[in-house]
Formats: sequence, structure tokens, C-alpha cells
Amino acid sequence: MRNLIALVTGTSSGIGAAVARQLVDRGWHVVGISRRTAAIDHPSYSHVAFDLADVRALPAAFEAAVAPKLTAQRWERVALVNNAARADLLMPLERLQPSDLLDMLALNTVAPIWLMGFVERLTPKDSVLRIVNVSTGGAVTAFPGLAAYCSSKAALRMAGQVFAAELDSPARPARTPAGAAIFSYQPGTVDTPMQTAARSEDPAVFPWSQIFRDFHSRGMLVPPEKPAAEIVAFLESDSVPRLTERRLGAS
Repeated sequence: MRNLIALVTGTSSGIGAAVARQLVDRGWHVVGISRRTAAIDHPSYSHVAFDLADVRALPAAFEAAVAPKLTAQRWERVALVNNAARADLLMPLERLQPSDLLDMLALNTVAPIWLMGFVERLTPKDSVLRIVNVSTGGAVTAFPGLAAYCSSKAALRMAGQVFAAELDSPARPARTPAGAAIFSYQPGTVDTPMQTAARSEDPAVFPWSQIFRDFHSRGMLVPPEKPAAEIVAFLESDSVPRLTERRLGAS
């Protein structure tokens, strides 16, 4: 068993489940976080059932259920994959309600930003730290009807850039893990429940749903295992820049 541990959010389906499976098959210990149970039966996988949108309960819950796993031994490499997200609220901007926006930002932005700091604090200085923020083309390009989702992911993208700048700052205390690196990763159009929901929306509610039906009908969706493999490759990489930003398949 390799001396590696990864915290992966959203492991009940899609990219998160694929990443977790590939990691345990490669000898990693994986702590999965999602509301629903993950269909992963492996001795190196442990599951924490938690709703990451409950940000007020987040610190206490993770100190109790996750911190002991990250500090159980001196890990050679520690990883965080911020994958859990919502991609609903598909509608013209003027129909968005403040409470719905807060709920989406809690899961897509607030929780992963906090988790970056949480994992960094618990990673020893002499360990390698890899952080992956699963992003989207919508973080850098405007898509009609996706104001909530695009905004939440754009905010996480910027937070990762800020964190990388902080890690490089000479004013930062010297305890930063020497091998800390952040990867903002756009997995492309992946065949996940998010895509299914988007193409199933009533055009009267979401006038741009045809875009997602076209993704499906034209065979443009990729299986979750493909982006998962690129994420795993980054987690196991050496000598990478402090901050990397890349799309699926891009060099």
C-alpha cells in the first residue's frame, strides 16, 4: 500500500466516483465525501456522508470525521479533489432567487475554498500537496442561462489563483508544504447526471436547453473515466508549476 491519501468530494457519481475508483486501484487511500452513499467497495476507500452545502456545519464535521484520517500518519502525498458541484438553476438571470443563489454558491464556491485551506493546514511541510479544482468552460466563457453556475465556478477559479499567489508570496509563513500545487481543470462535456438534467429542461424554462441536447445527439459527451485519468495523473505528478490550468486533452 502506497503512503498516499486523497480527499475527493462528490464520489457518489460521475467524475468523483471515477477518480476515487482509479485512485484506490493505484494504491491510494481515499476519503470520499458526498450526501449519497458511493458504490465503491474497496478496503482503501472510506466514505463520509455530508452535505457540503451546509457550510456552517462544515468545520466541525470535518475536524471530527476527516482531520483524524489526514493526521493518522505522516503521508508522503496528500491530495484534494474539489469535484462536488451543482449545475442546476438553468434559467434567465432575472428569474434567479437570492436563496437559491446562496445554496449554489455554498456548494460550488464556499465549501471548496474552505477545503483548500483545511487540507493545506493539515499537510506536513515536507509532504507533497496536490489540489484539483474541477472547473468548467463556463468559468471563463459566458453561457446564456447559466449565470449561477458560471459565476460560482469563476469564483472558485479565482480563489485557486489567489491561493497559488499566497503560497508563492515571500510574506507567507515558511510552513507551506514544499510540493504544494493547484490544478484548475476543465473536464469538457462529460456524460454525467448534470448533462442529463440540462438537456431534459423544458425550453419554456431554459430556452438554451437545445445546446445540451446537441452535445448528446452529436456524440460529444466523454465518459467520466477520461477526465478522471487526467486528474489522477496530476495528483501523481512531480515538478509541476504552483498553478496549472488546462482543458481535457490539452497539453
